[in-house]
Amino acid sequence: MSENLRLDKWLWFARFVKSRSLATALVASGRLRVNGQPTPKAHYAVKPGDVLTFPLGTHIRVIKVLALGARRGPAPEAQALYEDLEPPTNKSPGAHGDGAEAGGEAPRRDPGSGRPTKRERRAIDNLIGTGPTDDD
Repeated sequence: MSENLRLDKWLWFARFVKSRSLATALVASGRLRVNGQPTPKAHYAVKPGDVLTFPLGTHIRVIKVLALGARRGPAPEAQALYEDLEPPTNKSPGAHGDGAEAGGEAPRRDPGSGRPTKRERRAIDNLIGTGPTDDD
């Protein structure tokens, strides 16, 4: 096995992108840096020890290449190819955890703004007496 690998191929092996063409597009966008230097070519050769910095979703990923890999294997195999130097800190709602810290409550809105919520509509119906009765 060689001591370096194409950047787009490594990004695909490490499962940061779903396809090689998406990896090539990420590199060609000019937003990916290798060891602090912008790298506009997908054929740039990465080697173990290189540090990659690139945007992915809403996060800026800082990744250290640990190994090159020989194939696009399962996720545990892909995660062994790199070390995440700056893991994302904020989790999206519904990610791991009970959701209380990730916004488990319904969003607040000012009373009387926009359409009434289901709770407000039921309160209005009960107030004017057109709500459901016990006869139903």
